[in-house]
Amino acid sequence: MKMPKIPEDLSFYLNQRFVCDCGKEHYAPLRAVRVGSGVLDELPSIIRLMGYQSLYLISDPVTYQIAGERCVHILENAGIPHKITKLTHLGFDEATLGELTIQMPKDCDLVIAVGTGAINDVTRYFSFKLNRPFFTIATAAPMDGFASSIAAIQTNHLKTTYEAQTPTAIIGDTDILKNAPYPMIAAGLGDLLGKFTCLCDWKLSRVINGEHYCENIVEMVEVCVRKVLSSAEGAKDRNPETLGAIMEGLVLTGVAMSLYGNSRPASGCEHHMSHYWEMMFEQAGKRPAPHGIQVGVGTVLILKLVEALRTYEVDFAAARVFAQQYDQSSWEAEIREAYGPAAHGVIEMELSSGKNAVDSHLVRIDVMEQHWDEILAMLSALPSSNHVMSLLSSLEAPCLPNQIGIDAIMLKNTFLYCKEVRNRYTILQMIWDLGLLDHLSNKVIENLPDSFVEANSEPKIG
Repeated sequence: MKMPKIPEDLSFYLNQRFVCDCGKEHYAPLRAVRVGSGVLDELPSIIRLMGYQSLYLISDPVTYQIAGERCVHILENAGIPHKITKLTHLGFDEATLGELTIQMPKDCDLVIAVGTGAINDVTRYFSFKLNRPFFTIATAAPMDGFASSIAAIQTNHLKTTYEAQTPTAIIGDTDILKNAPYPMIAAGLGDLLGKFTCLCDWKLSRVINGEHYCENIVEMVEVCVRKVLSSAEGAKDRNPETLGAIMEGLVLTGVAMSLYGNSRPASGCEHHMSHYWEMMFEQAGKRPAPHGIQVGVGTVLILKLVEALRTYEVDFAAARVFAQQYDQSSWEAEIREAYGPAAHGVIEMELSSGKNAVDSHLVRIDVMEQHWDEILAMLSALPSSNHVMSLLSSLEAPCLPNQIGIDAIMLKNTFLYCKEVRNRYTILQMIWDLGLLDHLSNKVIENLPDSFVEANSEPKIG
């Protein structure tokens, strides 16, 4: 089938192969998504339609109360054999996987995650290793990983990402989702709002680097996210339609990643900030804010940085001088200080990619100068930082870095170094290319509400 140019409903893209104008074939293995009021009651019909006969439901004491007990009643009334376990070991590590294996019925042909986040990840990985399909029944919508095929599991006391599988079906009953705590609703909205900056990253890289780009997938995600943005104020009133739209948007962006084959449609510089914070907090033995909350704050910071750039008269000759001053050994010393034990992997990635190398840097500056009006138009299409802050604040959610434990030194290092987390061209890399990252990030930090400037937050590189 031909990939549509005009975005369709989410269900159109499921379990379907598409030939696309971008030159790639797209496929998302997810077979069914139900989002809306009372859709949990459709669980038996979906199970029968797909031919499953013996179910193994995985919950914890909290998600059992939210949705697990109701699932049991629905399945009992439908006469479908099932067993539900409430995990007693909540570390979601090797011991959890062992407990699940011991409890699993011998004739199980479908595993169901009753929950979001860690429950979803451990079920995804467990079902994959035992070669069983799985469903997700969402108890909240805090992130875009529902349709993901990877899982983060604690192994040897370290959170590690493993290949796993995409769910066969996802159910998001808005009668359940509307009761989620505000921070979880805000996390989902924050993760979704980050798609604006990540898609802008991709557009910039297409122009500046000639990176492969799928206009149809970008349009699919943008239309969805703008629809959510237009009604997002309803989230504070727990409006079921708004929460359903957020849930669908999070699933759709996961489907977009499956269609494209990597996370380019859903993860950019705002996620790189979140990844950097997670590393720094882990090294300090502290727990970071939820991923979607961090992405929301990162989105605000990137939008503020873009707003600072748009008021600045770029000097491309000065940018070329900055590029020629790059010194790899000095950069490595700064990375060791900024990343600590994680520095080795970052340095190895740069040695492999050469994204900061002088020659490629100079080529990018030439391209930017030729296309600067087009680039400014892309940046101008982004929502304002104040609008995003207002939406997050309406949910009593953090929207500024100090609200999630980021002090001025960590924030400055984030601006300067988080672009090194991935080999992916972003707004941060572009502003660094122009030699303006140090200067403009100072402007952003100085103008944050609740004075964020500290005497020891000295700039390090451009």
